[in-house]
Amino acid sequence: MTINIRSIFLATSLAVATVAATAVFAGAQDRANAATAEDLNKDSDQALQMLYKTNPLAASLSKRAKAILVFPNMVKAGLVFGGAYGEGVLKKGSTVEGYYNSVTGSWGLQAGAQSYGYAVFLMTNKAVKYIHRSEGWEIGVGPTVVIVDQGVAKNLSSSTLKDDAYAFIFDQQGLMAGVSIEGTKISHIKR
Repeated sequence: MTINIRSIFLATSLAVATVAATAVFAGAQDRANAATAEDLNKDSDQALQMLYKTNPLAASLSKRAKAILVFPNMVKAGLVFGGAYGEGVLKKGSTVEGYYNSVTGSWGLQAGAQSYGYAVFLMTNKAVKYIHRSEGWEIGVGPTVVIVDQGVAKNLSSSTLKDDAYAFIFDQQGLMAGVSIEGTKISHIKR
């Protein structure tokens, strides 16, 4: 009898990922169902303050942005097929203009679960109008969104801001590598 270590490792990894994904999605569903407007407002404000403390560029962009979409508690899990879900707010200055959800589906080589937050700084009136008029905004369609990572941040300044929106991903935790918001659908919800 031969034991294939690779098969055992793969089976164990898949089992751990499945359990983790189930636990994360169960927790996310509980949080999503329990999230009140007040909870979303408070969580979004705290998430933005944390982002501003850790990323001076985000703080600088916030002063020039026409509005900011904030999703403080996104949960992503997958085992070949995956998904992410979270709820957030659209802020114009200190005023909350609406509540939104963010949904992403994916497939490919993936296993695990993670949580993260993201904020999209809408820099033009065109981008703000688009989010209000659309029946759901799919990132990658409509206004141009630049994902700000360390490489982009080094070359971005107030004089080089030319795109409709800039997105920052923050507070990543979990067992899954990488986060992408490409293909994410953002839709208005009632709270």
